[in-house]
Amino acid sequence: MTAAHGVTGRWQEEYEGLDEDRADALLWAFGMGDFAQREFSTLSEGERKRVQVARALMPDPELLLLDEPAAGLDLGGREELLGALTELAGDHRSPAIVMVTHHVEEIPDGFTHVMLLREGRIVAAGPLGETLTAQALSDTYGMPVELAASGGRYAARRAS
Repeated sequence: MTAAHGVTGRWQEEYEGLDEDRADALLWAFGMGDFAQREFSTLSEGERKRVQVARALMPDPELLLLDEPAAGLDLGGREELLGALTELAGDHRSPAIVMVTHHVEEIPDGFTHVMLLREGRIVAAGPLGETLTAQALSDTYGMPVELAASGGRYAARRAS
C-alpha cells in the first residue's frame, strides 16, 4: 500500500523513502537484497537470521545484542551469518556488539573482547587474544580443552 508520504506498514505506520533506502541498503549488506520481495516465511533459517540482524540495525542502535545468532544453522548458514557479522564488526559506523555463544567457532573475526562465564560467575574477561585460552576454556567448561586459532577464528574441543 502506498500512502501520501511513503509506504504504509501493517499497523498503518508510514515509512519514508529514507526508511526504505536504509532497509534496502541493510538487506544488501547482509546478502539479502535479492530476497527483499519474498515473504519472511519462505526464507531458510540462515536467511532469516541475516534479515533479523539487518532489521535490528534499522533504528541505528548504539548497542546490538545477539543471543546465539548462529543457533540452529547448518555450516553454510552459519558461515554466511558470521561473514556478515565480521563485516559489521569491521565497520566503524557499526554499533557496539555483544554476542552470546557457547561455541568459540561462532566468534566472528573482528570481535575484540570476550567474557567467559560458568554458573553465572566470570571466569575470565578481557581482550580476545589474551583471554580466550585453552586454560580459561578448561576452567569454564570444567574439562580439559584444546584451542586452535586460524585466520581470526577459533576452534575448541575436549583435550585427550
